[in-house]
Amino acid sequence: MASMGVDAEQEPLLGDLTPGSREWDIIETEEHYKSRWISIRILYLTMFLSSVGFSIVIMSIWPYLQKIDQTADASFLGWVIASFSLGQMVASPIFGLWSNYRPRKEPLIVSIFISVTANCLYAYVHVPASHNKYYMLIARGLVGFGAASTDEAQVPQGNIDQVAVVATNVLFFVVLFIFALFETIVTPLTMDMYAWTREQAVLYNGIILAVLGVESVIIFMGVKLLSKKIGERAILLGGLIVVWVGFFILLPWGNQFPKIQWEDLHNNSIPNTFGEIIIAFWKSPREDHNEEPTGCPIEQAWCLYIPMIHLAQFLTSAALIGVGYPSCNVMSYTLYSKILGPKPQGVYMGWLTASGSAARILGPVFISQLYTSWGPRWAFSLVCGVVVLTILLLLVVYKRLVAFSVRHGRIQE
Repeated sequence: MASMGVDAEQEPLLGDLTPGSREWDIIETEEHYKSRWISIRILYLTMFLSSVGFSIVIMSIWPYLQKIDQTADASFLGWVIASFSLGQMVASPIFGLWSNYRPRKEPLIVSIFISVTANCLYAYVHVPASHNKYYMLIARGLVGFGAASTDEAQVPQGNIDQVAVVATNVLFFVVLFIFALFETIVTPLTMDMYAWTREQAVLYNGIILAVLGVESVIIFMGVKLLSKKIGERAILLGGLIVVWVGFFILLPWGNQFPKIQWEDLHNNSIPNTFGEIIIAFWKSPREDHNEEPTGCPIEQAWCLYIPMIHLAQFLTSAALIGVGYPSCNVMSYTLYSKILGPKPQGVYMGWLTASGSAARILGPVFISQLYTSWGPRWAFSLVCGVVVLTILLLLVVYKRLVAFSVRHGRIQE
């Protein structure tokens, strides 16, 4: 009886999908159908709770890092955020292989245990006397390791347009890359530009993220109806254009500068004469050092010559990216699934997951290094360039991004 339970647990969710089997012709039984939807609803709840936890952490990670280790800068923040996806990417094939040969509950229980342990470590990284930022790096990597997917690897099917598959993976990579770098830089950017304290940054950015979440839900429902009229490819193209506009608006313009941290300098009042320097030096000891320093750190040289990004610019940009990202995200998944066709998609979906994890590794590192060294103008200009290249790629492969059934003449597009 025990062996039967193990065999049932290792059975594919839709039954034995091999040629000649009953499920191969019928697709799935009523029992399998009910079981599948129970599993799907559990996954919905799991993903919801996981996303809530991730959102809470991502908005507070920069102030937390600054508080526990004064030596950490924005470039190190990129590595901390990237470590989550790195751990996830490393663990996914391990747990996937494990679940192929053992009951699925084993890797699931282990991943949950690692996640709980890693989050406890994250909560207490402030306790050690030194090297706290490295403890945070390890903790976030372990959290990602515990959050790894346990999708089963299925046998890939033939007769698939491999060019369309590769192109969709690249498109999905860029979509995740763009959003990963945006959510990474939001907190440092607002603290630098608007002289927000850590508490203000967590609160205000949390509110902004919540609004974007509501906006995304509306977009998800809207694109489902819109895709029936204009198709997934057109929505993906439109989403990328909206994202480009969002980042273009985020480019700094004008002649107003951010408040400089550590110095009694405000906007355009950069000391040019000996007298102004003496006045700044005289005022600085009289400041209340119990207050948290705010503004753009003087260590970032670009703070002295790059204009500030106005709050209206930032909010408009966030709203546009909040429209473009969910549109591109859901259409990438939809197109990819349709390109692969009706047969098992495990291996190909594994590649898509890997490309998304790679994007979440490289995006935070890319933006944090550029932002710290060169400022928002260079950083967001390069992002705009990446989006333009992605749009060109989509236009080149546009006619190949069609459903498996359409390509093979089973239905008309």
